[in-house]
Amino acid sequence: MGSIRPSNIKRIAEDMVDGSPEQFSKDFHANREALRTKAEFSSKKTLNSVAGYVTRYIIKKESRKKRELEEFGTTEIA
Repeated sequence: MGSIRPSNIKRIAEDMVDGSPEQFSKDFHANREALRTKAEFSSKKTLNSVAGYVTRYIIKKESRKKRELEEFGTTEIA
């Protein structure tokens, strides 16, 4: 069973990624460093939770985009 993240962690992560997607990648450690320089977090646990969700969110967005291209890219006629 997976972990359930609080909505505030999700909101912070999604706002950060949607605001500047070029700063984040699929690498957790790089995302943690980018978040550390971009914002002030009250605890290490919060920072790591947001960085983890940023990583999952980017992977989810890329797989969704790939799936949409496969679905709609092959069904188009001329």
